[in-house]
Amino acid sequence: MIDAQKLQKITTFVFDIDGVMTDGSVHVLETGEHYRTFYIRDGYALERAIQAGYHICVITGGKHEGVRKRLQNLKIQDVFMGSGGKSKLEIYIQWLEDSGISEDEILYMGDDIPDYQVMSRENLYATCPADACEEILGVSQYVSPHNGGRGAVRDIIEQVMRAQEKWLVF
Repeated sequence: MIDAQKLQKITTFVFDIDGVMTDGSVHVLETGEHYRTFYIRDGYALERAIQAGYHICVITGGKHEGVRKRLQNLKIQDVFMGSGGKSKLEIYIQWLEDSGISEDEILYMGDDIPDYQVMSRENLYATCPADACEEILGVSQYVSPHNGGRGAVRDIIEQVMRAQEKWLVF
């Protein structure tokens, strides 16, 4: 069940990539290059959120240039790719300190064990796609009815923007 009161405070979305913005599949070409498929409706919701003034941050362990280009096309500014030996929690805490955003304004969507430490924090609003792993389902305050890469991002952004009466504002 979505916490409508909590949605009123959200100013910032933090997303994982694989399993959240994508379905978690990695396609490998004969050249060895990897590519991922993004859902266009999720992209539309991300663009609408940015236009409405929400902050978007991406923290992912992957570091493929195609993903970076997709995020640049969406005009997402805070992108942390590859861990450089750091956990997502370490990256998140540093970003939180640098951004000055209050944690109770943040909605985080993850799907797998690397997201667990961040999503277990008390003050943020932890969400996940329907097909997240068991441990993430257990710490999530909201589980989207949509799978990763198939509308979970759109679902949560639209719900926040509707709760704040910003979804149909042009």
